[in-house]
Amino acid sequence: MLRRYGCERTAWGDASVSIGSILTGKKPLVSVTKATTVREIARLLYENRIGAVLVIEEGAILGIVSERDIVAGLHTHESVLDCTAGQVMTSPVITAPPDQDIADSMGVMTDRRVRHLPVVAEGRCVGLVSIGDLVKRRIDDAEAEATALKDYIQTS
Repeated sequence: MLRRYGCERTAWGDASVSIGSILTGKKPLVSVTKATTVREIARLLYENRIGAVLVIEEGAILGIVSERDIVAGLHTHESVLDCTAGQVMTSPVITAPPDQDIADSMGVMTDRRVRHLPVVAEGRCVGLVSIGDLVKRRIDDAEAEATALKDYIQTS
């Protein structure tokens, strides 16, 4: 079963440094159940141009299935496309609160070797950020700061 959740439109903490601020404007979260086949997950990844889906049942995050999990399944399961999310998912899932600093989130992702980090507030998933989202935000912030400094120098 496919479910799409809208991302929260509220920014938490300092908008320039928290991962919650990245959620505004992102595509809706795509999730599946444990019974969803890898074939269906591969289709969802392709059609939505995403790298992972969360496995959510009754509001609880049970796991995550990423492109990396599917590739690992090619090695461990003879017919991986017929397997279920429950058979190939990574669990437990590392999560973060929306007010977590972007730099801290990048550190967690690097240390734990994960590319996706579900954002959980008050016990429910409010979005999913990727390492690409965090890098893009850091670059955007650095460019904005450089522009501001350049403007300041030119007006002084």
